[in-house]
Amino acid sequence: MRFFVTAWYWFVFCPTIVFGWCLAVPLWLATMAFDPAQKILHLFVNTWVFQYLKIWPGWDVKVLHRERIPLGPCVFVVNHQSMADVVAVMGLRTQYKFVSKETLFTLPIVGWTMRMLRYIRVERGKPHSMHQMVEECRFWIRKGVPVLIFPEGTYSSDPKKLLPFKRGAFMVAIEEKVPLVPVFLRGTTELIHEDGPWMSPRARISVEVQEPIAPLPGETDEALAHRTRKLFAEALGKEHRPA
Repeated sequence: MRFFVTAWYWFVFCPTIVFGWCLAVPLWLATMAFDPAQKILHLFVNTWVFQYLKIWPGWDVKVLHRERIPLGPCVFVVNHQSMADVVAVMGLRTQYKFVSKETLFTLPIVGWTMRMLRYIRVERGKPHSMHQMVEECRFWIRKGVPVLIFPEGTYSSDPKKLLPFKRGAFMVAIEEKVPLVPVFLRGTTELIHEDGPWMSPRARISVEVQEPIAPLPGETDEALAHRTRKLFAEALGKEHRPA
């Protein structure tokens, strides 16, 4: 059954993503002069791509508490479970610049679209790239555009544990004086384990926005990361140890 579901997904995905690309390019060209942040294209792409979580009847996805998203700039922090996470958070239906690993930007169509959307790339293990990523996050925050970061950086090999949170997201929130917005992802590993390839015929996915967190006076990025990671661990029933 997993083979059939996976084959069905790619049977639908391949032609429709090409069609979506053919719509996205003219939209990008038509709006780039008056919409340099590509907010219109972002909403189009997010609305389009989120539908891929609805193309199989056994998949159920819910997005909870969108009303908690602040009106101004913020830093979304999301736990990372599988390749389906990126698609799931598109159900937030809000503006953000997504921070992603460099390799995704090299993919045909997907990477080209991410470049058009001016999403933020980072190369793991390279301090210069991390510094550049933080600076780009600051740039968009100052433009009034939120950023979205998976602070674990990658998937945990043990689903019962959270990886240590990297501090870039928390540094940006403190230095730019904007709130953190935790987003709890549940169930994406039911759909697909890490990068797959096999997809399950049944999955219940939820994307739950939490109340914004304001950095405390004098709080360091390390302390804020620890406080936020503890919140995730308690809510998701995962093991929490000091990072």
